[in-house]
Amino acid sequence: MTKLIDGKQVANDLKVQIASSVKKLIALGITPGIAVILVGEDPASQIYVRNKQRAAEQLGIDSELINLPTTTSEAKLLAKIDQLNANPAIDAILVQAPLPAHINEERVQSAIAPEKDVDGFHPQNVGALYNNAKSYYPQANTPRGIMTLLAEYMPDLVGKKALVIGRSILVGRPMMAMLNNADATVTLAHRHTQDLDQLIATADLIVVAVGEPHFLKMSAAKADAVVIDVGINRLEDGSLVGDVLDDMPDSAQLLTPVPGGVGPMTIAMLMQTTIELARQHSTFE
Repeated sequence: MTKLIDGKQVANDLKVQIASSVKKLIALGITPGIAVILVGEDPASQIYVRNKQRAAEQLGIDSELINLPTTTSEAKLLAKIDQLNANPAIDAILVQAPLPAHINEERVQSAIAPEKDVDGFHPQNVGALYNNAKSYYPQANTPRGIMTLLAEYMPDLVGKKALVIGRSILVGRPMMAMLNNADATVTLAHRHTQDLDQLIATADLIVVAVGEPHFLKMSAAKADAVVIDVGINRLEDGSLVGDVLDDMPDSAQLLTPVPGGVGPMTIAMLMQTTIELARQHSTFE
């Protein structure tokens, strides 16, 4: 039967390690700190931010939530980011997406100091990822969480045919780069891709991040494929489903469930990146 990838367990194991690392840093006089900026009152964003705040508190990481009204100007948001860039108590800065339409997300991402860019979206960090730089730099947390899962369930990516469906800066593009850096043979597909069915049928690994319920059926993939479902969609009846429909319960395929697959890993990796940035900023390291 289809084997589910247990993102919750892998994330919990990682959090145990993070909590231990935080205690060691605090013993050295270093308390990792993250600032999260939420602009507006988007319900989904409020849930995401609450989960991030709770995780930070549980792990001993200082967390500052900055709530700004929807009417906040771009200039005021950039000024707040400048303040956080200059604050030595803040190691990591996250601006929750989506932002109101009048605010340019690219300018906001570029305004965060690269050494505090916990999401890995600053152009300098994106460039380091694409160049496969050997020095430390923060990387996008969802793709990084997926790579951590793959290390447990598909450790040998060399030469594997990997298909990434969706090309957002949040998941698709950094995912492609990380898999390429791991020596997989990567195809990045999007709405204009031709012969997508054939690409799906021959891929060893498929990462689906399109935000469309049941976009991909497991029956369309190889019998031994590993499928990572990044999507989380709420149906009219209130239920949550991913971008993938498991219609092959008796196959040998691997699949991340929704919820409980990629989501827990994203938050765990956000906390991991925060303590890494704290180490980078520390004079003790």
